[in-house]
Amino acid sequence: MPVHDDRKLFEFLLLEGAQAGLSWDTILKKREEYRAAFDGFDPERIARYDRRKLQALLRNAGIVRNRLKIAAAVQNAKAFLAVRKEFGSFDRHIWQFVGGKPVLNSPRSMKHVPARTAVSDAMSKDLRKRGFTFVGSTICYAFMQAVGMVNDHAVGCFRQRQIARS
Repeated sequence: MPVHDDRKLFEFLLLEGAQAGLSWDTILKKREEYRAAFDGFDPERIARYDRRKLQALLRNAGIVRNRLKIAAAVQNAKAFLAVRKEFGSFDRHIWQFVGGKPVLNSPRSMKHVPARTAVSDAMSKDLRKRGFTFVGSTICYAFMQAVGMVNDHAVGCFRQRQIARS
């Protein structure tokens, strides 16, 4: 379903970056631990994390303890706040990549769903230019799917029709 809440968008962006190279199921199982470890995905708080907090996160077995991914969460919080300041909301900026409404795809099966698109390429390039990390095109496309910017439910799936009507 389309997500327009800035904090939820930030949560999905952080989780998609954490998922890079891992199964989504791994991250879903750790989602509540991430929520606790990263202060409810509050970008203002995360942007202020110091060395001591980063060390504590690296010791937290409830999350993926990858130094680069944890550092990316802090960097992305800072970049997120800058985008929000420039555009009034992260939502306003990120949804412009799809013209403000979900793209309805009609794949016949999951093998017809792309890993990236020209739109996710453009989003990745823009976010990197703004200082985000762990936002490659594949991560951006997964983010777009997760927040409802693209509807890749297969033809005939009840969710495809349900989301298309929303």
